[in-house]
Amino acid sequence: MATTSCRRRRRSARYQSVAKPSGSIHPRVQKATPEHFGIVAVDCAKARSKWLLADFYGRVLVEPTLLEHTRQGFQQAIAAVRQAIATHDLRDLVVAIEQTGVYHQPVKHVFTTAGFETRNVHPLTTKQFRIPADPGIKTDDTDLLAIHRAAANGFGLIEPKRDELYTELRLLARHRRDLVVKNATLRNQIHLELDAVFPGLSAAVGNIFDHEPTLVIARHVRSAQEIRALGLEGLARLLDDKGVRYQRRSLAKILAWADQAHEGIECSKIHKKIFEDLDDERRARLRLIRSLEREMAALLVRTPYVLLLSFPGINVVSAAEFAGEMGPIENYPSDGAITGRAGLFPSRYQSDRVDHSDGPLVRRANHALRYVILLIADNLLLCNDHFRSLGQRWQAQGVDPRIRCVRVAKRFCRIAYQMVAGRQVFRHPSCRQRHKILDKLVKFHIDHDLDIMMMSNDLHAAVQWIPQAEAAAEAEPLQARLTPRSSPVPARSPAPVPQANPLTTKPVPACAQTPPRVATRPEATSRRSSGPRPLSEILPEVLVRLGVKLVESSAKGETDLT
Repeated sequence: MATTSCRRRRRSARYQSVAKPSGSIHPRVQKATPEHFGIVAVDCAKARSKWLLADFYGRVLVEPTLLEHTRQGFQQAIAAVRQAIATHDLRDLVVAIEQTGVYHQPVKHVFTTAGFETRNVHPLTTKQFRIPADPGIKTDDTDLLAIHRAAANGFGLIEPKRDELYTELRLLARHRRDLVVKNATLRNQIHLELDAVFPGLSAAVGNIFDHEPTLVIARHVRSAQEIRALGLEGLARLLDDKGVRYQRRSLAKILAWADQAHEGIECSKIHKKIFEDLDDERRARLRLIRSLEREMAALLVRTPYVLLLSFPGINVVSAAEFAGEMGPIENYPSDGAITGRAGLFPSRYQSDRVDHSDGPLVRRANHALRYVILLIADNLLLCNDHFRSLGQRWQAQGVDPRIRCVRVAKRFCRIAYQMVAGRQVFRHPSCRQRHKILDKLVKFHIDHDLDIMMMSNDLHAAVQWIPQAEAAAEAEPLQARLTPRSSPVPARSPAPVPQANPLTTKPVPACAQTPPRVATRPEATSRRSSGPRPLSEILPEVLVRLGVKLVESSAKGETDLT
């Protein structure tokens, strides 16, 4: 445990240079001499940019020049920079590019490919360096001068090299999140239209979007009077024809509502049509969201962040969103770098003897990463026993809910860093048993319309991140899915050969040397040929990759007493 003096020394080391650590260029300037060190400042826009070249002292070597975002325009800019390097004997050079959404990416890619070192300047930094020199004037030329000043003072920052895998995962996660938000808006609209046709129906059954029979009935009947005419048996036949599972007590609730309901407002036919159209759009988006979640899982298992699935309270989507916003864990020297980038620390105002160190969270931060971390913290307060008990204790002490969430977020960042950077599964004194990573992935794919090839690829990719010491623990639930159970034999028929059901099994000791032989039902008599059979085909191979020995399944159906 670090002492207070150690912590103070580490903090004071931060101020050995006034420049940002990832933006300092002064050692290189000293080596090349300021007159021979060049800074290319680029102010980016959508279709074209503007750039200038000056030395470290600010002497302009190339006047502000337009840069068209075309192949010829980029070639001309690169040629002009190289010509200026030769003409003015520049021994070192950096390219400072102002971030502009995604529009600065082509410029950065071109200069990086040409062999120049590129640095990012935040638009806020440009503004702060422009206002003192040119108050009230904002032009491309004044922005270029401000970008040069920022880079010369150490605020042109080196961005870690982008990893394509994490970039794809981040884009998919943000796209999914956007669809979820839009779907929430659709649900509100559907409630309005449904109440116009069937007033009070959604309140009578609870959350109507978790009650599929009610939605189907609302789509296929025109009024409460028609529901009363159909009765219990008529509603049951309607749902049977549509292949929707239901319980008769839920249908009784709908009938009880219909007996007391009044007719809808005018233009009910139009409201019903709008309701059906909105519901179709909602269902289409849900299918797209599930498809995106499968793609996110396929990318997650290729990263060490898949180890977070052993953390109780974190699912595949949460881990994938966190991985996408974080990027490679190698970019973070400590867990404090995560909370620092996410801005999970209070703002501070200090002047003389006035010191307000307990302000709100800092405003300037990576808000996307902060959002994901706080979302995970909120889930842990609901789904993790340890953090739920902590939250209840803090609530009893009168701690603000926002502070409770931030406290859990900081704890999560510390634990997650140890897990991902150290390639470890979840270990915490408050939790006796962690969640199993592979079993979580199997359940995820079963819930998301089982795709056998995708699940097989995901399981094999996840195995490589699991520590060898945890292989046996990860194999237990998979063995339970493969081990056949004895089934009762009807007295009136000959004793059939019991078959393996990979979804309802019990563990088998790992002691035999022979490869597994899992029994399956004949193709002609199988009622679930597309469900359990694929699991019995791929799970043995996964267990072998884990290094776990299997026993041969009993072909005669005797009960396994072990």
